[in-house]
Amino acid sequence: MSTPSAAVQRLRLRTELRRARGSAGLTQRQVAIKMEWSPSKLIRIEAGEVAVTVNDLKALLAEYGVTERRKTEGLLELARGSRKMPFSEYRDVFSKEFLSFLALESSASIIRGFHFFVVPGLFQTEEYMRALVAGTSQATSPERLDRLVEARLARQDLLEGDEGPKLLMVLDESVLRRQVGGPGVMRAQLERLADLAAHPRITIQVMPFSAGAHQGILGPFTLFEFSEEGMPDSVYLENPRGDSFASSAPEVTGKYIEAFYELEDQALGGDMERVLRQVVEHIGEGSEDLTLPAEAGEP
Repeated sequence: MSTPSAAVQRLRLRTELRRARGSAGLTQRQVAIKMEWSPSKLIRIEAGEVAVTVNDLKALLAEYGVTERRKTEGLLELARGSRKMPFSEYRDVFSKEFLSFLALESSASIIRGFHFFVVPGLFQTEEYMRALVAGTSQATSPERLDRLVEARLARQDLLEGDEGPKLLMVLDESVLRRQVGGPGVMRAQLERLADLAAHPRITIQVMPFSAGAHQGILGPFTLFEFSEEGMPDSVYLENPRGDSFASSAPEVTGKYIEAFYELEDQALGGDMERVLRQVVEHIGEGSEDLTLPAEAGEP
């Protein structure tokens, strides 16, 4: 059996720590006072934002009354295994919220997402990435842009080979219409999407403008499902201007799973590789709009 990723181990640990504190009948504030910590330290540990040292974990478990040796050793192993989080070397360009997203993405067995306005990062070409960042972040230095592109390309290792997560993505029609970087860049990007639509682990659907109001209109979201036993589903709610966050609360993830299934039912499916290649043909130098061909609705 393969060793769970650092991200999965940290998720397991934070779940167990919350459960142990609840069983002990303690609030976060009470624990922080007993441990002589700032409340924010415990909050970050329970949110999985920071690792917990082995010594701190031993002291926490003592406060929670967790003394059974097998249980204690298991939690200490999780703490040791969760120290090196994926993409932690990119703390200089990514927020802690987005680093949490990357940890979930790198560990999930199934990833479901709804995206509008722009192509999701996992599917972007390098030219599209550069045009997107340049158009939305005027203060970005060339060095920071290179770092962002490097990290985004590294994420795409998930798409290589037969192993890896299953990806089910619903893209709003606006993703195909917005010519980020101009016709040439967009043509190459849509060719990339067409190639990905043929990938055995990837399903791409398009939500047409004609669908009107729908469950995804309030914003993009990504759902993560894990193969490890006892790992709860998680959802990441994206707000490019801030306040993005992840949650594994069943009442939250359940709502978004239902929303995604509804989006799947409404979106165009069928042979999306063929449809996307037809869309590419509509992009010409000086063309302002893209139009989904009529065949998009056919199976």
